[in-house]
Amino acid sequence: MRRKQRRFSTFSLSFLDIMSCGFGAVALIFLIIKHGSDHEIEVETEDLSAEVNLLQEEVEIGEEHLVLARNTLDIVSDELAEAQGLARRILEQIEEVKGNIAEVDSIDEKEDIKRLQDKLKKLEQAKKDLEEENKKLGNNVRKYSGDGDRQYLTGLRLGGNRILILLDASASMLGDELIKVIRARNMSSRVKRQTEKWRRAINTVSWLTAQLPPDSQYQIYTFNTSFRAVITGTEDRWLNVDDRDQLDKAIKQLDEIVPENGTSLERVFNAIHAMTPLPDNIILITDGLPTQGMKPPRSATVSGRERRNLFKRAVKVLPKNVPINIILTPMEGDPFAASEYWKLAMQTQGSFLAPSRDWP
Repeated sequence: MRRKQRRFSTFSLSFLDIMSCGFGAVALIFLIIKHGSDHEIEVETEDLSAEVNLLQEEVEIGEEHLVLARNTLDIVSDELAEAQGLARRILEQIEEVKGNIAEVDSIDEKEDIKRLQDKLKKLEQAKKDLEEENKKLGNNVRKYSGDGDRQYLTGLRLGGNRILILLDASASMLGDELIKVIRARNMSSRVKRQTEKWRRAINTVSWLTAQLPPDSQYQIYTFNTSFRAVITGTEDRWLNVDDRDQLDKAIKQLDEIVPENGTSLERVFNAIHAMTPLPDNIILITDGLPTQGMKPPRSATVSGRERRNLFKRAVKVLPKNVPINIILTPMEGDPFAASEYWKLAMQTQGSFLAPSRDWP
């Protein structure tokens, strides 16, 4: 038999090729997509694992803190319980003390009344003693007793509302004779403060302050080549006589002053003008005429005539209508001092006194 010859079609071959290529492409795409998905899942899984580990660490830390907090709470609870117990004990002690106070109140009141009565008696006795002391003092603001408790008729005018005491603190106040002054100048400050003439000058000031009117004011200046208030810082100010503590302090301060250098009346007289208001009574305690004016002398020695001229120049700067009371402790080698100071006292309607060595 004759075989039938199969007909060949180009369409059939092409269709099969296309289908094969299509299936191959689909398989390739599937493989590619599958691989990519596995990779992404693996990355996401790794990231989630890290976060899980971090959360686990935080949970562990939190548990540790929780344990610590519980322990702290337990400690605080114990301390609170202890404090409450202590408070209860304190309250019990307070109640116990109150009970004891109530029991002894009656006894203490009697003892207090007795103590107050005794104290009142002592105060009344002290008042009587003070009144007797005031009667002895009279109008004096301070007590001053000389040898044998003597009183002197001096003629000094101690009245006034503002009394200025000027105390010469130059080297000549160390002695009545020139040789004694020279000898004392070479000694220690302690010895200088204890020389007889200087102690008499301090005692004179002490006596004067004891005679001042109680309702007046005062000031004490010491002077040599310069001047200063006895109570430092009170320059140009008036102090109240009725302030006894301050007055006693002023007298004690005199014990710290050492006589030294020359004498300048002009400088201290000029200082009076700075006081407001001006004094209405001046008491000058000195032993001779000045040795210099506002400036140091050119030579080492000063003649008697030069000293008189320095004195007259100093007197010109004194405030007008103010009495000058002079207490002169004469120094040898200065014969004109007594006459010049006496004239000054008479011209200003003051007084002049040349006391004995045992005054006041």
